[in-house]
Amino acid sequence: MIKKILFADSGTGQSEEMLKFLMEIPSIKDAHVTVLHVVPSRINSEEMADKLKTGGEMLAKAVAFLGLPPEQVSPMLQQGDPKDLVCRVAEELQADLIVMGSRGLKRLQSILENSVSQYVFQLSSRPMLLVKDDIYVKRINRVMVAIDKSDASKEALKVALSLTGNIKGSQLILTHVDAKRKADEVSSGEGDEVLAGAIAEAKKMGVGYKAISAGGSAGPTICRLAEENNADLLLLGSPDRRPSVAKGLPDLDRLLGSSLSDYVRVYANCPVLLTRLPSA
Repeated sequence: MIKKILFADSGTGQSEEMLKFLMEIPSIKDAHVTVLHVVPSRINSEEMADKLKTGGEMLAKAVAFLGLPPEQVSPMLQQGDPKDLVCRVAEELQADLIVMGSRGLKRLQSILENSVSQYVFQLSSRPMLLVKDDIYVKRINRVMVAIDKSDASKEALKVALSLTGNIKGSQLILTHVDAKRKADEVSSGEGDEVLAGAIAEAKKMGVGYKAISAGGSAGPTICRLAEENNADLLLLGSPDRRPSVAKGLPDLDRLLGSSLSDYVRVYANCPVLLTRLPSA
């Protein structure tokens, strides 16, 4: 259940509009939203005054755009490193979801260009909704979720069902990609054993669904299917694979390797919600 949302507002991109659409969903509409804007601290006092003034104006604009009741939204203006502050505030608030914009930079490029969203994605244990600056966001109706046999996938399905369960006329697109099958091979997923449980859950909740079974490399195939099926939102389970002693360090396996969640967040043409497994 999403009851607390942290919105990291940068004043750019499509993230504000996406959050507004998200707040229309019955299961989320009563959630409390904290709108965070961070002013860098490594500037002189004169610049700081200007930045704080501009930051306050951006916060007021974002709050007004969301149009939520005053008791449901809390503006927060902070000084410091945006990367560290988003992670810290999310933990302090026990946020159920972090919403933020992303430039969609490739992995190594995002490291070199000091990407805030990449850093938060690596270090936060909270679910994240990433909205690339250059995509067109829409009212949420078609929700795609990538399914496999993992616990992370089951959590993504759970969130997807909660989102679509009360949206009239919505469609849940259940997708399983099998790397052992031929690339670009796509068929109905009704007979796919991996999708069977997800299909049963959708039927039990009365959620309209479409099941797709496909072959090929998971990352590119998921992104292609999301585009072909005109998905408004893509959900993907993203397990935290770092050992507890490395929680403060970026996961270089993800940063420089072939992580599915990293690939999808960069290349998908729709907003991507990366779910996390609940803490033990």
